[in-house]
Amino acid sequence: MKRLFAVFVALALFLPYTSLAADPTTDLMQKIDSLSKELEKMKQQLNEIQKKETAKEERITKVEEKAEKATGQSWLDIGGDYRFRLDSLKGKTHDAKVMGSGVAGKNLANDALLTNRFGLNLKAKATEDIQVKARLLMYKVWGWESSDPVTGSNAYFADKQSIFDANIGHTPQDNTLRVDQAYATWSNVAGMPGWISVGRRPSTGGIPTNIRQNTERTSTAGVPGFMIDWAFDGLTVGYAPDIADLPGAYAKICYGKGFDSGFRPNNGLKDVDMLGINIVPHDTDNLHVELQWNRAFNIFASATDISGATNTNLGDVDQYGSVIVGRLDNVGMGDLNLFLSAALSKTHPNNNYYPPMAALGQYGLLWDSYEGKKSRTGNVIYLGGRYDLKATGTKLGLEYNRGSKNWLAFTPASDDMWTTKLGTRGNVYEAYIIQELNQKPISKKGKAFFRLGYQYYSFKYTGSQNWVGAPHKISDLTTSDTTSQMFAPLKNAKDLYLTFDVVF
Repeated sequence: MKRLFAVFVALALFLPYTSLAADPTTDLMQKIDSLSKELEKMKQQLNEIQKKETAKEERITKVEEKAEKATGQSWLDIGGDYRFRLDSLKGKTHDAKVMGSGVAGKNLANDALLTNRFGLNLKAKATEDIQVKARLLMYKVWGWESSDPVTGSNAYFADKQSIFDANIGHTPQDNTLRVDQAYATWSNVAGMPGWISVGRRPSTGGIPTNIRQNTERTSTAGVPGFMIDWAFDGLTVGYAPDIADLPGAYAKICYGKGFDSGFRPNNGLKDVDMLGINIVPHDTDNLHVELQWNRAFNIFASATDISGATNTNLGDVDQYGSVIVGRLDNVGMGDLNLFLSAALSKTHPNNNYYPPMAALGQYGLLWDSYEGKKSRTGNVIYLGGRYDLKATGTKLGLEYNRGSKNWLAFTPASDDMWTTKLGTRGNVYEAYIIQELNQKPISKKGKAFFRLGYQYYSFKYTGSQNWVGAPHKISDLTTSDTTSQMFAPLKNAKDLYLTFDVVF
């Protein structure tokens, strides 16, 4: 403002001399007075502009703060994912008697199985401590509107034989968008660090299978994916005490309904119930330890037959397992993720048998006419690692799992195309490379990546992922065996796959 005044004064001093000749002092003073009034008016105008700008900046700041607060505390979050996948599948069956007929071993192939999968995730906060989460899934084969290319006559394993409650939405079927998860959770019950959750559970894709999928680990709602990868309805009661020596520790009791027998009081068919206890003594970004026990009561012979004409309950199955997942930061050029998991399964068969299988010499839970009815124990070991290169967004992974002769897993919702690898009675090797795209995320969880992998299955015993009938050593089978197999037994299988995943 002083500079502006000085400019006007200087201009006045350079006015022509003739205009000041009459009364230079008086005329100059009049001009200075006039300029002073103009300057005062301009000063007022500038002050008003400055006040308006200040007020505008304050409004903008408040709006930004409000928007930021609203974004962090929105009552509704929406996200999801899309995945394109190409599988090149090859396998070889062994000589065996199948469904009463001698069948020679043969080569199998599906050179280009193309699939689309789309998932939509919703999280709604209803009250201060109650929220609802949901996940919708569409999963289909290119050029087909049913599951036939991967189930039915094309299936060689029980978990791919048909679509049922445990694998619907996780086995390619059609372009219908189905409800995969829908559950409500009440936290801080009675002011305590506990929760109650009920509905269609987040019981698929659990730890440590999320590592190779390049997805986030499911929080306290998840279950170990190498034991249970099963879409089911149920409820959970959990508690998370604050113990300094056990960071992130929590425990929960889980109940699920595996099968409802309907209004049929006279056929003897019972519901299939599942009960589990999950204990996590340590849960941090760099170390997660998890222990699990669960039992399936009155396990069904058929997942799709409610008529009771041939279906029956075969007994109970227990599982005991543990998993340790760790991350070592800044190992060379990246971070190293490692995991080690193991589990036992134990059957408790009753005297019931499944007539279609009994006609083949196979009866109830892992027993046949030769080995007889008795409790049998199986085991699995699953280990692996992934090295994440920070500079390039490249992730390199290796995995191995081995299932024993009598191993039983509840994992039909796995997206492995041949069969769930973690239910294999034999050895499975897998290697993969993930390349994340260097793209700035727009959505909250936005990212995109390619995954190229290879799986090799070496089957040792029949009946992987099947609890009806006893397993037999595949290398000993012949076309003239007395006992007949339900499925043509694969002795090895390969899957070279490529995915393009977009998360938003």
